[in-house]
Amino acid sequence: MSTLDAVLSRIDQDFDQSIERLFALLRIASVSTDPAFKDQCRAAAEHVAADLRSIGFEAGLRPTEGHPVVVGKAKGGAGPRVLFYGHYDVQPVDPLSLWKTPPFEPRIETLPDGRKIIVARGACDDKGQAMTFIEACRAYKAVTGKLPLSITTMIEGEEECGSEHLFKFVRDNAEEFKLDLALVCDTAMWNQDTPAVTTSLRGLVYEEVKVTCADRDLHSGLFGGAAQNPLRLMAKILGALWDDNGRVTIPGFYDGVKELPSDIKADLKALNLTEQQFLGQVGLKHSAGEKGRLVLEQTTTRPTAEINGIIGGYTGEGAKTVIPGEAIAKVSFRLVGAQDPVKVCDAFRAFVRERMPADCKVEFANFGLAPPLQLSFDNPALTKARTVLAEEWGHKAVAVGAGGSIPIVADFKQVLGMDSLLVGFALDDDRVHSPNEKFDLKCFHKGIRSWARILDALAQ
Repeated sequence: MSTLDAVLSRIDQDFDQSIERLFALLRIASVSTDPAFKDQCRAAAEHVAADLRSIGFEAGLRPTEGHPVVVGKAKGGAGPRVLFYGHYDVQPVDPLSLWKTPPFEPRIETLPDGRKIIVARGACDDKGQAMTFIEACRAYKAVTGKLPLSITTMIEGEEECGSEHLFKFVRDNAEEFKLDLALVCDTAMWNQDTPAVTTSLRGLVYEEVKVTCADRDLHSGLFGGAAQNPLRLMAKILGALWDDNGRVTIPGFYDGVKELPSDIKADLKALNLTEQQFLGQVGLKHSAGEKGRLVLEQTTTRPTAEINGIIGGYTGEGAKTVIPGEAIAKVSFRLVGAQDPVKVCDAFRAFVRERMPADCKVEFANFGLAPPLQLSFDNPALTKARTVLAEEWGHKAVAVGAGGSIPIVADFKQVLGMDSLLVGFALDDDRVHSPNEKFDLKCFHKGIRSWARILDALAQ
């Protein structure tokens, strides 16, 4: 029996105890955004640190201006030095009345289709996922007496409220955490049987635009036809952001955007996700994105521009015939590849200013600048992870982008100089952030086995 086989066997034999250890963590109400749970958050951090110490890590709590970060360090084999990132905090449970059972009393339930699930707040996001990695390390330590790699953990307590203080922590301690590779388990599978590696995270530019024309609201009967209407002007400018093929028209917007490799695009096409399947769940049928693109490209690997809100004029009950003096719009851009958020922001502002009449003015405010993250498709860690995930799950592991952002992962690249391997085991029906959050027992079990295989492959 190989070392890996022995570790996998240990995971199987110890799985009931793995569940109990996860349950112990799930019972701690570590809601980070509510000050009433400050002590519970610290209790969760201390619990994780103690668990890491029990398997040979030198682990403790590192202070921030908010909740502490659990840092653990353990020496292992001569392979790459890895940083594992996860979080012990959870979302609020509201509305409590929609929970079938108390959210911090974990239980196992059997679904009508026969699947067994763990139900509790944090079962999936991210306590269950973080524990898949810790349990894989536990099995290695039990079988071999050591870890296959030198591992540092950074398990934070503020992810659910924006990782507000982790950015400063990473920057202040950059030299300590500049390792070879980051491992992140806070993402999802493609479906119940198909594993996935998240190879990109879209960045973000979020702008507020305020257009002012007249110095006050005007009577539309007296001034209509002569006075500039800021809502009309705003609509004209924003409407010019896209051409008839759904491409963004801002000059230079696509600088740094590359096409997917042909084999990766073929893998995405083979998943057979249609516009109707994806949009049907929200009552739509036809994509409004770039023509000629797969819906998975539109939502994960292509940049976007969206209008998030327009405010102005009279919006109350009944009628009021006014031409508003000002209009406000909120506009966001999701970025990919090597797009520069500062350049995109500047280009958008220039685009708006060029279309402003001489007697009107525009003001801007920014609410977010986050760069995108892209893992090279020929990264050896990605190749190894996809290979062993396929061995564990019996299906080819998909390399797929994520439409959202995990800003701290971008800092791992920009500040620490590390690529990140994002492997997660969440499913679309896990009700993350909602009442009755769950984590499939199969995902928890095979997630542990998957990390054992990945650690073994990285050590080779």
